[in-house]
Amino acid sequence: MKKNFILGIVMATAGLSACMSGQTREKNINTDLPPSVKLAQTPPMGWNSFDSYGVYLHEKAAMENLEAMATKLKPFGYEYFVIDNGWFGEYELAEGSICSVEKHASDVNINEYGILQPSNTYFPNGIKRIADRAHELGLKFGVHLMRGIPKKAYQLNTPIKGTNYTARDIADTVNICNWCGYNYGVDMSKPGAQEFYNSLVDQMAEWGVDFLKVDDIVPFPKEVEGIAKAVAQASRPIVLSLSPGGNVDEDALGFFKQGNMLRVTHDIWDDQLGIDQCFEAWKKWGGKEASGFWIDMDMIPFGELQIMSPKPESLSLSHQELKQVKAKGEMNNVALLSGKGWHRQSEFTKDQMYTFITMRALAASPLMMGGNLPTLDDFSFQLITNAEVLACNQNGVMGTLKYEKDAIEMWVTPAKDNDVAWVGIFNRSDSDKTFVPSQIFEAAKITLTNKSVFDIWANQNFKVSDEATVGPNGVVFLTIKS
Repeated sequence: MKKNFILGIVMATAGLSACMSGQTREKNINTDLPPSVKLAQTPPMGWNSFDSYGVYLHEKAAMENLEAMATKLKPFGYEYFVIDNGWFGEYELAEGSICSVEKHASDVNINEYGILQPSNTYFPNGIKRIADRAHELGLKFGVHLMRGIPKKAYQLNTPIKGTNYTARDIADTVNICNWCGYNYGVDMSKPGAQEFYNSLVDQMAEWGVDFLKVDDIVPFPKEVEGIAKAVAQASRPIVLSLSPGGNVDEDALGFFKQGNMLRVTHDIWDDQLGIDQCFEAWKKWGGKEASGFWIDMDMIPFGELQIMSPKPESLSLSHQELKQVKAKGEMNNVALLSGKGWHRQSEFTKDQMYTFITMRALAASPLMMGGNLPTLDDFSFQLITNAEVLACNQNGVMGTLKYEKDAIEMWVTPAKDNDVAWVGIFNRSDSDKTFVPSQIFEAAKITLTNKSVFDIWANQNFKVSDEATVGPNGVVFLTIKS
């Protein structure tokens, strides 16, 4: 039954953060496990609904973004249309609205085998029709899954398809996600556990799913292995993306390489904190990429964000201030919803946007656009479709840090198959920085004799002997050719 939502829709900062749930990380793991699928030979490119719709994407918005993606982004190689968390949730809605009044749905839709089904609230016509339309448009379709088996399946003790086991035979009721409570874990030592994951992925394949983003699974390597085996036995090729990031165990890399993408950051939003976290992840994970396995720094928060979470007109508190008030037990009639902040245009400055997309290019991180596509602004569109950004990113080599001094960093990505390099000279400070590029190249022991240098963002030749000034948290993005 729907009820009035007195103060409107408010979002939570909880997002998709690492979820250790008290589990001891596994060591001495098998590092010889083969990749489940030979896909994603270059960093995947696509769109994901979380930044723009949180966990509240609905059928109409999905179709509108799908059509916009085919028109705007497909010509540039963007391929995967991905519906994030919540597509199975039966949400309580504000009266007269399609906006949820609860962060996560109070009920989920499952079938007789405990397998998630599309929400009657937001996807009354199912999601197969969306997958079919994606394929008609020459795109590929993906969905988000949480690790484990639904608690609802445990309560009903649903059978595991094709076995004599039930949900209660395989559920791990101890290691539970602490930010999204839909599921229990799956104890992979129990008979029926692998069969459950197989049945789950088989359902996805039957709907036409080409991409699975599996969340809360990175801290649990044995379940990574279980879902990877399920993907490997499925009836269609499926790219496997592993989340969340943050506290990612380097010792479990062998397990992670059974997937195609590994999140290594917390949720990244339109603020400097997210950019800084990406730089730190880049330093840590550089060189771990390989064809078919990419280091993922999360989505691109450009354009219109958090559409399903308008800020109540009567509320003067910031999102962070509201969190603090809620923590004290006050204003309990205002819901903290999924995501971060209110409905807005991306709050990055232009310099931050240049830095963000340059970093994604040089680091060969998958390019998953997060903002609403039908309303995408021209500047964001130009950045995410820039020819040099795409060439550098799809080159598939994570750049390395060659120079670091006085808040200036120079990262260099060489081309695999020709005499070209891409260079980012980043200002990691909040004020303008002036420097002489030739001195930085010399300190990095990079010779520019008989080389041409081109400034990508200024769209002109670049004189390394001249002084250059870069704005706060900005970048100079260069190509170097013989």
